[in-house]
Amino acid sequence: MIITVLGSGTSQGVPVIGCQCPVCQSTDPRDKRTRTSILVQTEQVTVAIDAGPDFRQQMLREGVTHLDAVFITHEHKDHIGGLDDVRPFIFKQGNKPMPLFVDKTALPEIKREFSYAFKEHLYPGAPTYEVHLIDETPFDFGDLHVEPIKLKHYTLTCYAFRFGRFAYVTDLSEISKKAMEKLRGVEYLIIEALGPHKHYSHICLDEAVEIATRLGVKKAWFTHCSHSMGRKIDVDATLPEHLRLAYDGLRFEV
Repeated sequence: MIITVLGSGTSQGVPVIGCQCPVCQSTDPRDKRTRTSILVQTEQVTVAIDAGPDFRQQMLREGVTHLDAVFITHEHKDHIGGLDDVRPFIFKQGNKPMPLFVDKTALPEIKREFSYAFKEHLYPGAPTYEVHLIDETPFDFGDLHVEPIKLKHYTLTCYAFRFGRFAYVTDLSEISKKAMEKLRGVEYLIIEALGPHKHYSHICLDEAVEIATRLGVKKAWFTHCSHSMGRKIDVDATLPEHLRLAYDGLRFEV
């Protein structure tokens, strides 16, 4: 299984429009953070988790030519804003609707945002989706065994996804004992860390480090980072060797 970090930034991305802070002005390409998303590739399937506003740019940057499905963590704009841009994959794959794995709370917002894709009589060229409703019931997609894990994201529900020894955890304000138990045994982890300070709807770096430590992972990367996090080179220097900030284009094999 190959994991590619498509985007590692928070809802505004980094650099933030108009910001002159050292992170936004950094020349290190690893400090350029598009909206958070990953790509999961196995021998049989290629899956994107979330499709934010930078989805088109991310697909072109990584040279992705085939996509079998999109898994949605939750309905915020920075995680669904690029769903229209799956159209080239749909057209290339014989106008077959794109499988969309989403829970019942996020689906109405997607239908509202992309109402033209759900009409009875579609406008020519509109994207089409094959909706699969998810809950915490594990399922298989191709050779990928998927375990959705429910998280609390302030007042919203957000889903983490576990694939065997790897888990992707983004947008949470706290983590339950139940969720921790479902993550036991994970060796490789991508988890959000908004910045250095506690936030009402996201966990901060210290909280993310604590979760990774409690799980005893071999390697963890922190994503969904705002510009307040700091530059990657500076933050990494404060962390243990097996904990690092994620960056756009990071790729590793599990």
